[in-house]
Amino acid sequence: MVQTQTARSRVKDMLGRRLHDLRISVIDRCNLRCTYCMPAEDFHEHYEFLPDRDRLTFEEITRITRLFVRLGVSKLRVTGGEPLLRKNLPVLIAMLQEIEGLEDLALTTNGLLLAQQARALKDAGLRRVTVSLDTLDDAVFGRMNGRHVGTGAVLAGIQKAAEVGLVPIKINVVVQRGVNDDTVVVLAEHFKGKGHIVRFIEYMDVGTCNGWRYEHVVPSKDILARLREKHALIPLEENYHGEVAERYAYADGGGEIGFITSVTEPFCSTCTRARISPDGKLYTCLFADAGTDLRDPLRSGATDEELLDLIRNVWAARKDRYSELRAEASYAGNGRKKIEMYQIGG
Repeated sequence: MVQTQTARSRVKDMLGRRLHDLRISVIDRCNLRCTYCMPAEDFHEHYEFLPDRDRLTFEEITRITRLFVRLGVSKLRVTGGEPLLRKNLPVLIAMLQEIEGLEDLALTTNGLLLAQQARALKDAGLRRVTVSLDTLDDAVFGRMNGRHVGTGAVLAGIQKAAEVGLVPIKINVVVQRGVNDDTVVVLAEHFKGKGHIVRFIEYMDVGTCNGWRYEHVVPSKDILARLREKHALIPLEENYHGEVAERYAYADGGGEIGFITSVTEPFCSTCTRARISPDGKLYTCLFADAGTDLRDPLRSGATDEELLDLIRNVWAARKDRYSELRAEASYAGNGRKKIEMYQIGG
């Protein structure tokens, strides 16, 4: 099933970074309105999302993925919006898991529908899931998700995913100063010893509508210090080149936690990710302001070789390093228009 390195046409960008990971957003809709992603005042009940005809079909997604694998991708993550809102998603998962050379197939979800769909997803070939859960405090969680939804359904989804074998489960926690930062230790301790990996993510300026300010960022080193006041933690080596999380293990064997430090310690130099939006645009950075259309060539009869050339040329010309630039005092580009997170999956 797995292709050798020499069987693939490896491609590097202008900074020497290989194409290794692909994230495909299958839908731009979500059943929450998290303040750092899709604030309700902007994404109201009359907001016009993509019509079905404008989203990539399952066949188009599978074809694109197969081409990316030929160029070196071995890890695929299905995202949204909320991907579990896409009808018949297990059908797509079954199609994707048949691709030769694809070594990892995962999904990121807010977890609200996971309990109902976990078994079907696992049976279709999904390997593992990442669930977004920013706090265990129902009141805080309700304010952050913009729908006043409690944590019960998310926790039930995590439990069901574990039961069916979608493991290891990662729990993503976006930390905002004065919002949920006082709940991070309780959340970490809740999942300690359960085999799940909690990952604390610095609040990022993705898109342009979340009101981001640097003073709302809680540096990962501060969260690590809080946890170390109560638990001994040991640094771990990265699993693979380009892994985004700094990993630590509990010294008592209670499991693993991670930190994603895009703001205070950018990792642009090792970024190996490409992203596809629901309407088939290729983005080479989470903070990009424009993408390259793949859908129209797909639907206009482009051959695989023509599509490969298009993707290869986009990646080869890539020189994105937004987070590194943001960290430079002289950088004045934070006010520019950027793609919203719900369109390319964070």
